[in-house]
Amino acid sequence: MFIPIDMETWPRKEHFEYYRTKIKCGYSCTIRLDVTKFLSQVKSKHLKFYPSFIYCVSKLINETKEFRMTVDKDGNPGYFDVSYPNFTIFHDDTKTFSDIWTEYYPDFKTFYDNAVNTMEKYKDVHGIKARKEQPENFFCISCVPWLTYTSYNTSVPGGEPNLFPIITFGKFTADEKGIYTMPFTLNISHAAADGYHTSKFFNDLQILINSIEL
Repeated sequence: MFIPIDMETWPRKEHFEYYRTKIKCGYSCTIRLDVTKFLSQVKSKHLKFYPSFIYCVSKLINETKEFRMTVDKDGNPGYFDVSYPNFTIFHDDTKTFSDIWTEYYPDFKTFYDNAVNTMEKYKDVHGIKARKEQPENFFCISCVPWLTYTSYNTSVPGGEPNLFPIITFGKFTADEKGIYTMPFTLNISHAAADGYHTSKFFNDLQILINSIEL
C-alpha cells in the first residue's frame, strides 16, 4: 500500500525537491561488515547464509521509511507500507543470473522457508526475470561471492537514481585473528535518503547481525 507524505509537515521537503529537480544525484557507500558472529550462527544451525542475510537486510529496510520511498503517478512522494526483496540467483551452466523476488515476513523462520522454497522453485528458470509479476514495492539485493571489493557503484546514465535501495555485498574473508568481514554497498537517490539515514542503516545492520537469534 502506498502511503502519501504530508509535504507541509515533512522535514525533508526541500531536500527531496532539490535532489529531484536541481541536482538529480544518487550516492554509493561501501563498508566492511563484521559477519563473524552471524556466520558462526548460520553454520551452527545449518542454515544458508544468503537467505538468512537477506532477511536481516529486509527487516531493517522495512523499519526505515526512507528506504521504502516512491512517488505516485503525479510525482508526489510517499512510501510503501512494506518492501519485498528482489534478489539474484546464479546459473552455473550459463554463467548468467536471474532476478527473483520473495515476500517479506517479520518472522525469520517464515521468511527463510519461503525464500529458500522460492530459490528452489526458480533455480532452473533462466532469463533476467525468473519470477514474473514483480510487485512495485521492492528493493534490490544481490551478491558478488567471487570478489571482496573496496567500492561498487550502480549508475543510471541519462536517467534518475532510484528512490529504492540497490544493495550489493561480496565475498567474506577472514583476517589473522579469525574475524570475518565482507564488503557491503548501498546505492540510493539523494532525494530519498541522506548520509544520516544510510549511516544509521549500516550501524543498525551491524548491531542486528551481531545480536539476532535465528
